[in-house]
Amino acid sequence: MKIQIELFGASRDFSDQNFLEFDLKNNSTIKDIRKKIVEYLDKNFRGNENFKKIVNSSVFCSENNNIISDNYKITSNEKIAIIPPIGGG
Repeated sequence: MKIQIELFGASRDFSDQNFLEFDLKNNSTIKDIRKKIVEYLDKNFRGNENFKKIVNSSVFCSENNNIISDNYKITSNEKIAIIPPIGGG
C-alpha cells in the first residue's frame, strides 16, 4: 500500500515537496514508517544525524488529526503527518 507522509516544521527539509511517499506492507505500523524515513535519510542525506533525531523525537498524526502511537496499524492508503518538536523540545 502507498502511504503519504506530510512534512511539517523541521521535517520539511527532508524533501523539496511537502510530503514523502512510501510503499509499505499491509498492517504496517508507525514504527515501520519511522524505519522507512530513516532509510530514506541514510540514502538521500548521507545519514544526517540531525534529521534522524527529528524523526525519532517526532509524533505522528492521522488523517483525523489524532496523535498516533508507534503501534498504530495503517490499514489503508492513508495520509500520515510527521510533527517534529518545536523549539527543540
